[in-house]
Amino acid sequence: MSGHLGDKSFQEYEHMAVSLIMDYGPKLILAILTLIIGLWVIKRITNGLGKVLLSRGDETLSRFLTSVTGVLMKLVLIIIVASMVGIETTSLVALVGAAGLAVGLALQGSLANFAGGVLILIFKPFRVGDVVEAQGHLGVVKEIQIFNTVLLSVDNRKIVIPNGPLSNGSMVNINAESTRRVDFVFGVSYTDDIDKTKALLNRLIDEEPKVLDNPGRTVVLSELADSSVNFTVRVWVNTADYWDVYFNMQENVKKAMDQEGISIPFPQRDVHMIQDSQ
Repeated sequence: MSGHLGDKSFQEYEHMAVSLIMDYGPKLILAILTLIIGLWVIKRITNGLGKVLLSRGDETLSRFLTSVTGVLMKLVLIIIVASMVGIETTSLVALVGAAGLAVGLALQGSLANFAGGVLILIFKPFRVGDVVEAQGHLGVVKEIQIFNTVLLSVDNRKIVIPNGPLSNGSMVNINAESTRRVDFVFGVSYTDDIDKTKALLNRLIDEEPKVLDNPGRTVVLSELADSSVNFTVRVWVNTADYWDVYFNMQENVKKAMDQEGISIPFPQRDVHMIQDSQ
């Protein structure tokens, strides 16, 4: 009797197993095939996207976008495969959304920096190698990361600026253009000859080989100041030659004015002493 009952129980389990295999076997096989094919397709898509972006010469943006695209597509693929097996995806999506909301609230600053990094990589207000002034810092862009941008200051200090404030604040890209204007103000005394001073300044500009002929120069008397007659000099140079021209002109103007007897006044103040007769 007991043997008969045991055989019956075994047959019931066997029948249940066969039913489960018949019901879920095809779904499981189809889900596995979908997973394998989906991963292969995602790999091809991300590789193709990476090659297209690399052909444009932006390795940082290529790595970032291919990585994000791959993660998002794999997440969608997992949800699709789960629904094919029979798992209730509504609760799964809700769980992922709740987890994403919790993480987003906990990492608001990091997400802002992440979004800023995306904007910088897409719109390219500056590139690696540019000299920028932002958030109170001046330096050469060494690296553009997802959360931060790394600058090297002129005295070779490493500066890390979060991408959130960097993308939302004002920023000056100093060498975005191929040419720059160099401005000078030179003061001479009221007793010096104006025409002689202008001719001297024009001659020194002609002798500076790094000054560009086009656009033209400006040499004008710009101000009758308290202690000096000021001349404004403006010349155009290649961006890479800015500081060479700036320092050379300062030195050459001082030497030439000394040789020509043109004085460069400095602020003076007369002090009158009044004695109390009492």
